[in-house]
Amino acid sequence: MDELFTTLPESTDRNIKAVGIISGGLDSMLACRVLMDQGIDVTAITFVTPFFGSVRGEAAAASLGITHHVIDITGEHLKMVKAPKFGYGRNMNPCIDCHAMMFAKAGELMEEISGHFLFSGEVLGQRPMSQNVKALRLVEKESGCEGLIVRPLSAKRLTETEVEKAGFVDRERLLDIQGRSRKRQMELAASYGLNEFPTPGGGCLLTDPGFSTRLKELFEASPQATATDVTRLKFGRHFRLPSGSKAVVGRHEDDNEGLEGLFTPDDYSLQVEDITGPLVLLEGGADEADIRIAAALTLRYSRAVGRREAVVIVKGPGKTERKVTEAPADDEITERYRIARRTAPERQQNE
Repeated sequence: MDELFTTLPESTDRNIKAVGIISGGLDSMLACRVLMDQGIDVTAITFVTPFFGSVRGEAAAASLGITHHVIDITGEHLKMVKAPKFGYGRNMNPCIDCHAMMFAKAGELMEEISGHFLFSGEVLGQRPMSQNVKALRLVEKESGCEGLIVRPLSAKRLTETEVEKAGFVDRERLLDIQGRSRKRQMELAASYGLNEFPTPGGGCLLTDPGFSTRLKELFEASPQATATDVTRLKFGRHFRLPSGSKAVVGRHEDDNEGLEGLFTPDDYSLQVEDITGPLVLLEGGADEADIRIAAALTLRYSRAVGRREAVVIVKGPGKTERKVTEAPADDEITERYRIARRTAPERQQNE
């Protein structure tokens, strides 16, 4: 860190570069603008995993006219989510571990572009568990970026960083926002002419209770769960069948289309013959009893629900295909195997 600070010239026209982690929300956009107002060359970075995407970050960077990098950290991130060093928040959100990982990755980009410091749009006290002074310091330590991270929106309420001491940033022009109120941010947005930005919350599926229930169940049932297994949690209704296999029943056309790209060669697909209904993904390894139950669930959520029985087409591994006649599942069967209902934020994350 000391070497970095001593390599810069003392002239006032030096080109200071900062790398910021942006989600695309208002806070991260404001953090960019606060630094840009000081003539700092801002580069944005947005990370991609099955739990959050880059669409908002890309839109925010485009509106600000700044360089933007999108980095997929799925493999490393999923491994961390399964066993976070500092545990979870209220749901399955390992925020401290996650933020530390992101800053470490952002630090790599900073070195690559010969940047000088990192920043984010975090606001002190906005999230009591992950944005308090202790948590912010812990993230810096775990990321290996101590002294290099500036939080422009709350900097005046935090200890002065090495970045500020070195004069890379004018601390007096940084802000002192604290807490969950959005009043200051909205006033700043108006002053900067920022009219289009997503509403707070809903950015990470790991904070959603319904999705978290599914994810916890998945990790318990399948400790080696892959990114594809996690992505399936975003779609449909989920059922854990007697042998341990899972059935995912599409709720509507968008679900059906999403599931189509998530089959592996070992999986089964089920659809009602000649009747409108869902696409059902049944995991490979299912036994005959599972297939029968999955067929009944397929009928339960189709237009055959009022019939005594109907035919379901089952396509399996090796391009095999057969027909199964079953009765639609009743309430007892449906609730016995259901894992969890999905909630509104999940529908926003199909990005």
